[in-house]
Amino acid sequence: MQGTEDGEAPACLFPDEVSDVHRMSEYLIRFVIGGAVVTAFAMVADVLRPKSFAGLFGAAPSVALATLGLTIRHQGAQLASVEARSMIFGAIAFLLYAAAVSWSLRRFHISALTSTVCLMPLWFLAAFTLIAVFGGPGSWSR
Repeated sequence: MQGTEDGEAPACLFPDEVSDVHRMSEYLIRFVIGGAVVTAFAMVADVLRPKSFAGLFGAAPSVALATLGLTIRHQGAQLASVEARSMIFGAIAFLLYAAAVSWSLRRFHISALTSTVCLMPLWFLAAFTLIAVFGGPGSWSR
């Protein structure tokens, strides 16, 4: 690649290669951030009992943090705040869903598969209700 005569930045001869490099760097960033956060949460989960908390503490927070970091970098804090709020609503709805599944397992002595599948609409209903009550995208920034 060569620069132009007036000193501007050189033109890219292969724009597809740049987008591939950019995409790969985003994957690498997600991998590194995700791996570091999974390791940190796994260390916290190792201290807690029962050990089944390790999966809960490992996957979701690392993916969420990596996604928010990349969103802030590429699309700004405004969109990241909308994504973060949606994640909060989803987490609250999941907490309600998990409590309902736990209760149904103890109360009715049904299989875990039956309980989780039958109560999954509760998760979606709770999440969409939170969005309806507290507003959609951008309502907290008004």
